[in-house]
Amino acid sequence: MTTPATTPGPAPTTAPARRKRAPRLAAGRARALGVPTRGTTNPNRLRRVDRWVVGTPWLVARVRAAAAPLVVDLGYGSSPVTTVEMADRLRVVRPDLRVLGLEIDPERVAAAEPAADPPRLEFRRGGFELAGRRPVLVRAFNVLRQYTEEQAAEAWRTLLDRLGPGGVLVEGTCDEIGRRCCWVTLDAEGPRTLTLACRPSAVDTPSDLAERLPKALIHRNVPGERVHALLTELDACWATAAPFAPFGPRARWTEAVRLLAERGWPVLDGRRRWRLGELTLPWSVVAPC
Repeated sequence: MTTPATTPGPAPTTAPARRKRAPRLAAGRARALGVPTRGTTNPNRLRRVDRWVVGTPWLVARVRAAAAPLVVDLGYGSSPVTTVEMADRLRVVRPDLRVLGLEIDPERVAAAEPAADPPRLEFRRGGFELAGRRPVLVRAFNVLRQYTEEQAAEAWRTLLDRLGPGGVLVEGTCDEIGRRCCWVTLDAEGPRTLTLACRPSAVDTPSDLAERLPKALIHRNVPGERVHALLTELDACWATAAPFAPFGPRARWTEAVRLLAERGWPVLDGRRRWRLGELTLPWSVVAPC
């Protein structure tokens, strides 16, 4: 901005300098909050997280307890296929469950409209403000990778503030075909759990999943941080479980997780989940130091 003159004279003829535009994450509430993702998606890319949601009793209980359960798929990408799949998979929890796919890009919303099945499945424009809705469950995958760690934390707070009573946020990342996934589960109290999920045959060591850690952890995989200690210990268990390799990667993963639990890590799930290539632990054991 030009400083006013201190002596009489003609007004400056140069235009004031433009103010820098604020980041879109902090944009006004009047429009959808956030920036578009790359939009890449594939059928079954999010099958592992959907399967985990349906198989997690405490989460299922919250969805079933909702008066009119609404689930939001935030940032579904250039194709609505993963939202359609989620609606089909979660129907076993509550037949009357409604799913809303939200995208900040209006062209993606228009492209998804042919797949809509109101009121069971709808698509609208929206971002972190959740289009003014109050869902019991939000799935946000591959949405926060493009933000800084501080911006991602702010997005968490924004999303949690907009959940309905007992609402849950499942936020994470996965590779393009869904064989390597990590996600955090949060509610009004904050982060609750971290889940690592993979096709065991798709990793050389469990620490290969480090590249898919959520934004809150991906830069924390360094010595001295809890998540680094977890992955280091899990790799050691994987090496110890090498004699199980002839029985297949699933058997080796299952034994590695059993050994991890035996070494004192508070694994929250059981052998049935381990065989699916999953591992869930309390957030407190991986939270940034």
